[in-house]
Amino acid sequence: MTPEPIDLRSDTITRPTPEMLAAMAQASHGDDSRDGDPTVQQLEALAAQRCGKAAALFLPSGTMANLVAILAHTARAGEVLIEATSHTLTSELGGLGAVAGQFYRPLPGHRGAIDIDALRAAIRPPGIRRHQVGTALIQVETTHNQAGGAVLPLAHMAAVWDLAQRFNVPVHVDGARLFNAAAALGVDVDVIAQYADSVNFCISKGLSAPIGSLLCGSHAFIEAARGYRRMVGGNLRQAGPLAAAGIVAIERMAARLADDHATAQQLARGLAQINPTLVDPATIETNIVRVDVSRSPLDAEQWERKLAAHGIRVGAYGAERQLRLVTHRHIDAAAIETVLAAVRQMLQSRH
Repeated sequence: MTPEPIDLRSDTITRPTPEMLAAMAQASHGDDSRDGDPTVQQLEALAAQRCGKAAALFLPSGTMANLVAILAHTARAGEVLIEATSHTLTSELGGLGAVAGQFYRPLPGHRGAIDIDALRAAIRPPGIRRHQVGTALIQVETTHNQAGGAVLPLAHMAAVWDLAQRFNVPVHVDGARLFNAAAALGVDVDVIAQYADSVNFCISKGLSAPIGSLLCGSHAFIEAARGYRRMVGGNLRQAGPLAAAGIVAIERMAARLADDHATAQQLARGLAQINPTLVDPATIETNIVRVDVSRSPLDAEQWERKLAAHGIRVGAYGAERQLRLVTHRHIDAAAIETVLAAVRQMLQSRH
């Protein structure tokens, strides 16, 4: 029997647990877009409670959750201030401008954290004035994908929140891996979410549900978001089984995310021992390991192809200079040792 590949391309490949599958089989089948579905409503209430918000909305994806949040906050008017390497700008196909119709200003940052001085200089009171458009929204991201799973420090989030409050501008957190951020900080997710008017998180990544994201905020905000969800085609019909998996994901899977962070550290330390230029383990905070192969004898596509021959799937990233490796519950310590052995063999064969 052919062994199952070691798949480090993303934590989105995680499969539902037996408990999730059992819950899905017993779930309700109401029409969430008409009369509502009780399992979806239970999931939304749980998400809102965990994030310390009044209400929540179930959506198919994190990308859609960000888009709907932007629409609900801005009503297609004003400027969005956002860190220059954020997922919304680099990986969501321009929905911010093309669909939400927003002006936006990319701001410099360090490891995903917006430079506070740059934010202070850019922020304006909402509304349109004679020569300028006001700030409609500030968006931040934690954990930060491009920054290798970096976590925004709580002090930084508090500083952003303080500026936003001073100018009466809402803050949205793209928290696709919000529970990873909380695990790394050693806090509950509501401690992070307190510094935002809205926050979304994915249940389909490290939490292992098959699909879905939750957007959390005030009652008025979520009511507006429901309308925009329909606008962009995100209404869900018999979503009870998906919501049932999401409930198990939040209640059972968050506690084990520290295991994924540990295997990411194991991977980073092992790669650094093989070649210190590949990764600095001190920069690995959660479950994403960005590997710099620019000074190795192979480019990223060659790494991807040669590791695939060992039954290891990785993703080339960043103009052939980087790999993004993501740990998850299907990757244990033994799998990491297999990966490291393959890398040693692959690089030694080049000399």
